[in-house]
Formats: sequence, structure tokens, C-alpha cells
Amino acid sequence: MYTPARPDPKAPPVRINLLSDTQTKPTPAMREAMARAEVGDEQVGDDPTTNLLCDRVAELLGKEAAVFMPSGTLCNVTATLVHCRPGDEILAHATAHIIAREGGAHAAVGGFQIMPLPGEDGQFTPETFRAALHPRTRYQPPQTVVSVEQTANIGGGTIWKKAALDEVVAIAKAHGLATHMDGARLLNATVATGISARDMAAGWDSAWIDFSKGLGAPIGGVIAGTRAFIDEVWRWKQRLGGSMRQSGICAAACVYALDHHVERLADDHANARALARGLSQISGVEVQSPETNLVFFKPDGAGVSGDKMVSELRKRGVTLAMMDGRIRACTHLDVNAAQIEEMVGHVRDIVRAA
Repeated sequence: MYTPARPDPKAPPVRINLLSDTQTKPTPAMREAMARAEVGDEQVGDDPTTNLLCDRVAELLGKEAAVFMPSGTLCNVTATLVHCRPGDEILAHATAHIIAREGGAHAAVGGFQIMPLPGEDGQFTPETFRAALHPRTRYQPPQTVVSVEQTANIGGGTIWKKAALDEVVAIAKAHGLATHMDGARLLNATVATGISARDMAAGWDSAWIDFSKGLGAPIGGVIAGTRAFIDEVWRWKQRLGGSMRQSGICAAACVYALDHHVERLADDHANARALARGLSQISGVEVQSPETNLVFFKPDGAGVSGDKMVSELRKRGVTLAMMDGRIRACTHLDVNAAQIEEMVGHVRDIVRAA
């Protein structure tokens, strides 16, 4: 039940991989940068490439310090372990990654509960957040942190507006809550809006970015905050086995991504829009208009279930994900415009056959 399924050996090779932007492979130039990386022992602060990466992300997000992590989930988990105490309550959207995709880690490791907040497109409103706050009494758990996901994955890759982020911060501070930004695809939001990552993360006590998604690195996320916060994150990183040695080999891929793969995220957004346009022209296919690199659609109105569509596309060498009753297609640096056009053609053929 908990072991990842191995690929079906009878299935054709995957030629168009829209399953996730985590499917990206390091480019040859990124591999060269990794091979040339100057390394040391990360645990004693002696890996120059990892130190460079952390300094650059701290500057990028406007924070005092940062730490390199093996995964984005570890960024989220260590952040809440620092912000909260057992029995505390975290507030987040009902579809947030910390609720839906982290295996209950926040409850299992930290003893925290998460209050799921409703809202359209993976986002709660400031008013919903304010209404969920309760008086501090001994009858209810202390509410200690509010978390947002930028962009909102299950919401369709939607972008939190800067004004909404600022209002959530203001409400949180007025009620004594810490603020945490799950910025797994934060740079998708900055490229799409033109708002800098520093401005987007302003006021958030902790924020992080993922390098293993659209930025194309094989591993890693970097979380940033105050020096005192990062010191405590390091303690949990050590406790949970996340500390590494010559991590500069992986950090070099992330540094390369910052230099070469940020602006090109706009290409992924353009491909997502092209995919959405093509799918919307197929009768009976319902498509959510994408804001970044995620396209959610339902073919049910064309007489094909989502599961059937995913299965039929896989037979044609296309792989996608079913997520909360919809199909998710994720564009990334290993998907080009010609493949998008081919994907639309396959969907059209499957609908016609139905």
C-alpha cells in the first residue's frame, strides 16, 4: 500500500511526461556544474557551494539566513516544528500540501493539528482566515502559525495576490501567529506576475523554494528566515537525518538553476496556456484556465472518464496525474511546444473514439 508502484514493463515508453515538474532531468550543463562543484562537509559549515546557495536564496527572499534541505516536505515539517509546540494548531487551505501530500508528518512528528480552511482555487480569503481565529482559552488549541502555498497546486497552480498575502500577514501578526510560505513554485508566481520573490515573501517569517520542480535540479529545497529561526531549523534537520556531507554536488545544480532556469519558467507558462487552449476547443472537455504551469481538466462531458483518459493517453506514451477528480498536466523544461500539440491531438482522438 505504501510502496511506490513500479512502471508497468508492458507499457510503452513515456515520450511526453506531463505527470509533474518533479519529472525533470538535469540538463547536460547542469550535470557539468555538479561535476565541477567545490565541496566540503555541510554539517560543519564547510561546503562552499552549499553556503553560496543558501546565501543567494536568503538574499532572493529577503531573509537573514537559509538552509539547504533534501526536500520541500522537510522544509515544511522543520518550519512547523520550530514555529509550533505539540498540541498547537496550524491554519492552511484544505488542499494545502502540508495536509494532502506529506503523510500526516506534522501530526506524527510534531503533534500538531491543522485546521483546513475553505476557499476557491486552493486559496482562502483573509476574511475566512480571520473568521477561523478563536479566543485564546484553555479549551482550544493554541493557533500558532498560518501557512499559504504559492502557487496553490491542487487549486490549479493559482497565484496568491500580493494584496491578499499582505492582509493575511497583517491579521496573523495582530493575533500573535507566525507566518509560513510554502513556496514550492514561488518562482513560477514571480515570473508570471513580475513581482520579485523578496516582495512576495515580505512579512512571512519563513519561506522556501523548491529546486526539484520547474527549476530542474535533481533534489533539494532551501528555506529562509531569521538567523535564530534557521538555527532551530538546523537542529531539526539534524534530528530528522536531513543533514548531509558533500552536499555541494547537489547545491551546484540549484545554483545553476538560479542562473539559467528561472526566466525560462515563462516558456512553461506559455505551453500551459497553449495546452489549455487546445483542450478547451474539444467539445465536452472542461478546462481550468492556467495561471502558471499547471493545467487541470475534466473530459467527462465528452463521454470519457478522467481515469479512462489517463489510461488511454498512457498507451500513447503520455503520462499525467489524476488529482482530486481532475486530470492535472504539468508543463516543465522537458516538455516542448510540439509535444503539447501532440498531446492535444491524442485527447481529440480519444474523445472521437468514445
